[in-house]
Amino acid sequence: MHLSMHNWMRAEPIEVTIRRLAKYGYESIEISGEPEKYNTKEVRKLLQDNGLRCWGAVTLMFPGLNLPSKDEAIRAKSVKYVKDCITMVKELEGHEITIVPGTVGKVNPDSTPENEWKWAVEGLKEIYAHGQQAGVKLALEPLNRFETYFISRADQALALAEAVGPDCGVCLDAFHLNIEDADMLGSIRKAGKRLVDFHVADNNRLACGMGSLNWSAIVRTLKSIGYDGALTVEFVAPVDRTPANPFPNAVEKNPVNISAEQLKFIEDHGSSLLSEEFYDWLVGRCAQVLLPLVKDYV
Repeated sequence: MHLSMHNWMRAEPIEVTIRRLAKYGYESIEISGEPEKYNTKEVRKLLQDNGLRCWGAVTLMFPGLNLPSKDEAIRAKSVKYVKDCITMVKELEGHEITIVPGTVGKVNPDSTPENEWKWAVEGLKEIYAHGQQAGVKLALEPLNRFETYFISRADQALALAEAVGPDCGVCLDAFHLNIEDADMLGSIRKAGKRLVDFHVADNNRLACGMGSLNWSAIVRTLKSIGYDGALTVEFVAPVDRTPANPFPNAVEKNPVNISAEQLKFIEDHGSSLLSEEFYDWLVGRCAQVLLPLVKDYV
């Protein structure tokens, strides 16, 4: 196992992110699914120069991207988008693509369960074939019920992966598991060899060690099933707007290099942009908690 991290939570130049990860002992990045944004040749060199690698990418399912959509054009657009992300991962010499099938934040269905399942499987099978050709593994991720209606539990993600193909995997996220699964460690064990990626944040979605999750037990369970992939950090710190706020430096006052679409996505997930100082501290805190565990169970 090794430590990785997403970069969608803070809009900043990719070189700043990569240098921060190297500083705190991370080994890889799971890059945001924005293939039009990155020059993969330049990013690959940045990673090499800083002793890091690309673990994979995660889809950013903005409105208008939805694999189980009733709109055939939206389904086709979604398939093309994920395939483009896979191509980006291949060019970055990455391993996997984490796929959230439905629009993040959409909690109302488009059609019958049977139709939506059929549409999602059809689209994912086309994506799966592209991934197989590119040498990039698929990891289907369930989100909690407040972020999606389509798949929210580990067993649902496993059922979808099994319907797609024998080498289709899942990505589990400790934060979402804590909300939706009765037995987080049991769900990890059930995923077994289909577990391709594992996202980490504490139960309050702050940095690991700032909540109530038992990280030693989680890492030990991952090791027991033979998981040797990334622990991919994905904290989304809620911003306290009351006098009880313990982190007055949390909010970014002057955001730069961020589109209106990105800003809305981040605000919908964490309420505001995080300041560089606070974000950097959270990145370091996760490394402080997880790296000793990873080394213990290697």
